[in-house]
Amino acid sequence: MKLGFITVNFHSDEDTIQVVSQLEENILPHGVELVIYCVDNSLSESLPSKLTQYPHAVYLNSPGNVGFAAGNNIGFRRALKDKVDIVVLVNNDTVVPKDLVKNILSSPVTNEKVGAVGGLIYFAKGFEFRNKYKETDLGKVIWYAGGIHDWNNVYGTHLGVDEVDHGQFNTVRETDFITGCLFVVRRDVLEKVGLIDERYCLYFEDSDLCLRIKKAGLHLVVDPKITIRHKVAQSSGIGSPLNDYFITRNRLLFGMTYASFKTKFALLREALKKLFIGTPAQKIAVRDFFMRNFGWGSWNKKVSVPGKQ
Repeated sequence: MKLGFITVNFHSDEDTIQVVSQLEENILPHGVELVIYCVDNSLSESLPSKLTQYPHAVYLNSPGNVGFAAGNNIGFRRALKDKVDIVVLVNNDTVVPKDLVKNILSSPVTNEKVGAVGGLIYFAKGFEFRNKYKETDLGKVIWYAGGIHDWNNVYGTHLGVDEVDHGQFNTVRETDFITGCLFVVRRDVLEKVGLIDERYCLYFEDSDLCLRIKKAGLHLVVDPKITIRHKVAQSSGIGSPLNDYFITRNRLLFGMTYASFKTKFALLREALKKLFIGTPAQKIAVRDFFMRNFGWGSWNKKVSVPGKQ
């Protein structure tokens, strides 16, 4: 059994090294081979040498800041070439427990009817959205416990977000989507449905991949014994112009690809409205959608950051 992790680095060598170090500390069951693919979107001068001290780490250079979707695809392609059996996307701004590998391998991902598996993701301590929690609750506040697609408005909602974990999500359950922050998938599933659609660059790319997996007749599940903690929005910044741009443009791309005719009509009407009274980022996003200017789109001319939740 070959298990591969993929994490994308962008000017965050310290975070990447921390994730690699924590994965290396996981105890490997007998017969399991671990590979940690570090895709470097920042062409770091120091990261390759830093990774040499970690026996399971593989440094993968990218052409530059190709974005979250394309960066992960560099890792996926290498994992497929290396015949990795189970591939795990994990954000580099996460805190990984020592039982992550064991819990992934005992999850439903090995069930041939399951296409992908997610986990229970908490806010890393001090990165909660709100300041309403007791000190003893910090580190137990949920960021993701499953996802629901609101097809009327083309938005994805995280189950349990901002809730303190009291065991309310302690059973394996089906989900509409699995966040790319922690995404567990088998090689045969990727070979069947394809890789991440790089047009999205960031945001909705995980929802698109999940929907293709479901359309292939496979289930998406969340296994709560798989846990990590997330330093939320370290790259893109919730509410930032970059965030505004990609959510606006990619919501149109996702909705016009998969939503009902009624919802598509509503999206187009909303988009035309944003062309006149939207934020500057929204106006650029709508224009880029209609011009089929995807990937980094016009944003790449304005700022060079990797982006992600």
